[in-house]
Amino acid sequence: MAGPLQGVKVVDFTEIIAGPLAGMLLADMGAEVIKVEPPWGEPWRLTQSFSPTESRGFLAYNRGKRSLTLDLTSSDASQILSRLIPQADVVLVNYRPDVAVKLGVDYATLSALNPRLIYCENTAFGRSGPDAERPGYDIIIQAMSGLMAAEGKLLEGAPQHIWSSPLVDTAAGLCLAWCVCGALYSRERTGRGQMIETTLLGTALMLLGSRMVQVESLDRESRNDTVEALSARREAGIPFREMVEIHQEEHPPTSGTVYYRTYQTKNGAIAVGCLSDPLRRRLLDALNLRDIRFEVDYDPQSPEALAFNAELIGEAERIFGEKTTEAWLELLANRGIPAGPVRFVEELFDDPQVAANHLVVDLEHRDAGKIKMAGLLASFSDTPLEATPPPALGQHSDAVLGELGFTMEQIEAWREGGVIR
Repeated sequence: MAGPLQGVKVVDFTEIIAGPLAGMLLADMGAEVIKVEPPWGEPWRLTQSFSPTESRGFLAYNRGKRSLTLDLTSSDASQILSRLIPQADVVLVNYRPDVAVKLGVDYATLSALNPRLIYCENTAFGRSGPDAERPGYDIIIQAMSGLMAAEGKLLEGAPQHIWSSPLVDTAAGLCLAWCVCGALYSRERTGRGQMIETTLLGTALMLLGSRMVQVESLDRESRNDTVEALSARREAGIPFREMVEIHQEEHPPTSGTVYYRTYQTKNGAIAVGCLSDPLRRRLLDALNLRDIRFEVDYDPQSPEALAFNAELIGEAERIFGEKTTEAWLELLANRGIPAGPVRFVEELFDDPQVAANHLVVDLEHRDAGKIKMAGLLASFSDTPLEATPPPALGQHSDAVLGELGFTMEQIEAWREGGVIR
């Protein structure tokens, strides 16, 4: 059986992570996704590559696509687009707005070729405002959105980004794919295509969750005071490390409790997550500890309570260090307390839970050979998803152009002229 998006044709002009991930997710759902990239390959093919045209980064975000190489700066490119775009349902773009116009892949140009087109773009900061033309990557958005400062991790006084995952880019890719599915449904009802605008900055703000909620009656005055204080500290030249320490004293993190953290064990580490009072009481009972937060008239912000919380965490750390990870997991599971071992990424490729749910797939790449990668995000009972290999550079150029009606003589001329590869 085919996936839920069988018959949907997507032209993917995106690069790096967010846009390519969106195209890959649509391909997983059965859409035909044609990745248009320059003859020399999109930048992610060349970043930490293990061959002249392949890298793990590219493989991770381009599964299931067909690769059409095309130099969009060439005058011949418009001839190819004039046949490709009218057959498309969706276009994905993540250039800056001015770059899309220069390359001839902006909404005005492409929707003139196909009024039913769903055009979905992801920019760093949006089309309006003082930063509209500013280029932005995951690390820059982490900095400018507050995510980096909220993390509170410093190295030699400088804030450190969340580097284990391209957090903002990944969430933005999910957002793009979500938007496309919504627009396709709307077009089924109205018959009209449309333009969708998403931003890395907006995605990052959503990732902040409750940190990005202001209750006017409670927060407005304190927030204004905080903004003024931060401005004054910057003008005074206070080192960033001190600014973070002061800010954390004024706004203590809410998750710094004994109930939601990681602990070293006798032979590893374990994570515990208790987000309700019944679970917290069970953990206290398992550790044979007492917490004054369950006493009458407990004030969580009092100096006594904060000092007690630090002592409680220290005592829990000592207790967890007395047994192995396996022993703790069994004990906590028997009491219904959420917990799990801290693992390294390399251990997950053969993890039995991952394997049982098909969360890693084995694929055969034309040039790289056998590869393993993160699998499908969902399982559909009636329209099952399918993972197919990422494309080699230009692997499908001849086939796609032939399907558009171009002759082999035209294709060879473009190849000799460097328009395609």
